[in-house]
Amino acid sequence: MISIEEMADVLKLLGDKNRLTIVALLNEKELCVCEIVELLQTSQPNISQHMRKLKDGGLVKETKRGQWVYYSLTIQDKPYIAEILNRIPSQKEKMQSTICEENECCN
Repeated sequence: MISIEEMADVLKLLGDKNRLTIVALLNEKELCVCEIVELLQTSQPNISQHMRKLKDGGLVKETKRGQWVYYSLTIQDKPYIAEILNRIPSQKEKMQSTICEENECCN
């Protein structure tokens, strides 16, 4: 069972708008760094910082394919996060034209 302290730490991570958006995007599908950069209209170093925090917090995992890193959610042990994701606005509309599909930057 998760402690209040552990839950508070995870919820603090999601208190940041960018990190909450990233988690919502990853709830839709696995994404590479370049897609997240494009979707959030921010720099790669900024995204890398957010991804490191989310990874350290146990919310995302990374998979390396060639030179590209792909991120996906890993919240099976945190059902309260799934419940939060059910309540926030869907990010499907944002995801309709991810740059990797258009530019094949990650292939």
